Amino acid sequence: MSHIPVYRGRLAPTPSGHLHLGHARTFWIAHERARERGGQLILRNEDLDRNRCKPEFVRDMIEDLRWFGFGWDEGPEIGGPFAPYSQSERLASYIETWRQLHHTGLIYPSLHSRLDVQAALIAPHDDLAEPLFPPELRPPQGAGSECTQPGEVNWRFRAPDGRTIVFYDDRLGEVCRTAGVDFGDFLIWRKDGSPSYELAVVADDHAMQISEVARGEDLLTSTARQLLLYEALGWQPPEFYHCPLIRDEAGARLAKRTAALSLRSLRQQGRTPEDIRQLPPFATQPFTVRHY
Repeated sequence: MSHIPVYRGRLAPTPSGHLHLGHARTFWIAHERARERGGQLILRNEDLDRNRCKPEFVRDMIEDLRWFGFGWDEGPEIGGPFAPYSQSERLASYIETWRQLHHTGLIYPSLHSRLDVQAALIAPHDDLAEPLFPPELRPPQGAGSECTQPGEVNWRFRAPDGRTIVFYDDRLGEVCRTAGVDFGDFLIWRKDGSPSYELAVVADDHAMQISEVARGEDLLTSTARQLLLYEALGWQPPEFYHCPLIRDEAGARLAKRTAALSLRSLRQQGRTPEDIRQLPPFATQPFTVRHY
């Protein structure tokens, strides 16, 4: 077996639109942390959302990242020891992870809250947090124990109400989230046959031997959920570094609909990667977008 460096980081974009300045800043932090540590960087194409993720966005994503100056050691277009690197091609791995969680008795089939099913495919950002799943809608303990496949039903992880999940973030220090207060029972499988963001990310980071996850600080609560999955599966979690966000003047984080700040638009405006990397957002501090 080939030697795996101590440090393995990753870039994990979702090809549902063009990458913007916020993505670039967060990914650049991940890129630099990997290079400073002499480690490897993995590009993972998180294309689970069949309705929003398009092949043309995958092509543009890789082109924009390369143009900006990113380099990675494994990825969809170059392969590697943990291929495939597109989530849409990793369903067998996710089903196996579902089976392992099912054996723990900590997940159950859920017939409720259809409105949040679509949201389970994407990263559940703190400032767009879903309402807590009402504990009174939980089925009895052992519900679904006879199942051998996820089937055409949503599955949720039973959050341990009142338990505080504490983890260390390499930028923020100690972070605490309490189950039943900050989050409730969360989706791990969708009735359309797809894993949720939480399950897919945990399964992939474990399989790809990721040692540190660098991502936006809007995913702090998601990290607490994922740590519960790592614990249930008996897997060692990675370390975490949650990056500050770039926000607009109204305080909202940048979204892919902010076309004027996409890497593609900035490139068309004549900006160079060197120009962009000199902008204030590339300092590791919170930053408000005004005018470029």
